[in-house]
Amino acid sequence: MMDLETARGIVAAARAHGRDAGLKPLTVVVLDAGGHLVAAEREDGSSIGRVQVGVGKAYGALALGMGSRGIMARAEQQAYFVSSVTSALGGALVPVPGGVLVTDDTGAVLGAVGVTGDTSDHDEEAAVAGITAVGLRARVD
Repeated sequence: MMDLETARGIVAAARAHGRDAGLKPLTVVVLDAGGHLVAAEREDGSSIGRVQVGVGKAYGALALGMGSRGIMARAEQQAYFVSSVTSALGGALVPVPGGVLVTDDTGAVLGAVGVTGDTSDHDEEAAVAGITAVGLRARVD
């Protein structure tokens, strides 16, 4: 289960990673396994659409059962499929790195993290840092 305390820990650690790495202002979103928002923070200087982008990265990961890096690879191979899924989800799918599944030690999905604000690769690194900092596992593909 993704509780508020764990989600806040993920957000704090992802943001700390961003500061330590000198990244642009980040927005970090944590969803539970049902796709419900548990926590979100948008750093000062983040552009106005970043919360929606973070939700799209995390929600897409939950909807397709793979990190958004894997969704990007699939979009490169099956563009019509990913376009159709995006439409079916009401546009709530952003197929670039930064959406990471959160699992426990058994591999059970607890939720997903979506980070946005810097390059997609850096966003993903911040998400993974946040997840591992609270003792959980990150699935990027």
